[in-house]
Amino acid sequence: MAKYDESRVLSLILGGGKGTRLYPLTKERSKPAVSFGGKYRIVDIPISNCINSGFKKIYLLTQFNSASLHLHISNSYNFDRFSQGFVEILAAEQTLEHSGWYEGTADAVRKNFIHFKTQKPTHYIILSGDQLYRMDLRDFMNQHIASGADVTIATTAVNRRDASGFGIMKINDKNQITEFMEKPAPDMNIDDWKIPEKARDPLLPKEKEYLASMGIYIFNADTMEEILDNDKQDFGKEIIPMAIESKKINSYIFDGYWEDIGTIRSFYEATLDLTTSKPKFNFYDEREPIYTQMSNLPPCKMNHADLTATLASDGCIITDSMITNSVIGLRSIIESGSILKGVITMGADYYETDDEKEKNAELKIPNIGIGKHCHIEKAIIDKNARIGDSVCIGVDGKNYEDGDHGNFFVADGIIVIRKNAIIPSGTHI
Repeated sequence: MAKYDESRVLSLILGGGKGTRLYPLTKERSKPAVSFGGKYRIVDIPISNCINSGFKKIYLLTQFNSASLHLHISNSYNFDRFSQGFVEILAAEQTLEHSGWYEGTADAVRKNFIHFKTQKPTHYIILSGDQLYRMDLRDFMNQHIASGADVTIATTAVNRRDASGFGIMKINDKNQITEFMEKPAPDMNIDDWKIPEKARDPLLPKEKEYLASMGIYIFNADTMEEILDNDKQDFGKEIIPMAIESKKINSYIFDGYWEDIGTIRSFYEATLDLTTSKPKFNFYDEREPIYTQMSNLPPCKMNHADLTATLASDGCIITDSMITNSVIGLRSIIESGSILKGVITMGADYYETDDEKEKNAELKIPNIGIGKHCHIEKAIIDKNARIGDSVCIGVDGKNYEDGDHGNFFVADGIIVIRKNAIIPSGTHI
């Protein structure tokens, strides 16, 4: 069995850029801080993978809209002093050596070496902050060390159609990566990039013949410092292709579920998949839980409701409503006579008091939550939204162009009600 010292392995979670593909969910928060699965944040997934694998020295590199992320991390991940573990955010900062913003994934790591080196790491695990998967990082590390590689890249098998959306790896019979190609054109002949039979898992579907990079890496620490001693900015587009020419780069073929949830469409579909009888991503594994902030909220209260294929989070109050194939976030209030189908609600950050509700009534502002006799389909409702009575969303057959429509935004045909939006009673969207 390969050996390593877990305390000298640093996990670096890359928070990503502005998150424009997830807009407007990223208007006031970074991608990793976006709510997911009712009670979690996206960043809880990679952090939990690290903790469950025994790697408890975790840095999160981010620079956009990081206040919400800071609050979540500080309230969720507090290790005792005996574990030597931590989850620390490293936001872009100005120093005498550099002026601030991260220019890319590799640049973000380079600018933080001053923080990493004090830990005297032997290895770095690079993870993405907006992917949905469960991976035993111990197995990943063991294979890396056993292979004698300088860098190991996690890869997933894809078919030819999907290969055009990824960086594609060519490997030999020993899983060593020999070439890298960024997003080959759909009509390009890449038959010689197929997975060699000796390296192929016999359980892989036959149509999945190519290996795509997952953007997850293990670097030997000395290799990382050496190949970042330049002005290259991005791992996938620049550092990895350069390293293949001079370093031993191996592929770790991951055969589990993996989804990039960096777009509204992928986020919506991955979230609603959680409501199926056998979801592709399983939250219900007590041996390897997904960690998040302890909310100390009461159980979900249902004052007579018809729920089918639905997740309802802590602190919800649902009254005389019919909800199908939906995910209901923390503290969601859904009033009587409402119908929800294919809806994701992010919930609320707080409960309104009776005094606040009286003031809302005087100002003719709906309370936080979903009012009476609403009908909502195929929509994402961001936090603290106020939806009045008899509101219809996504049921009138209207086709909106993708983009900004005031209180709501449309992406890939999915209506997103903005955070803190006010939708007056009787509105039809």
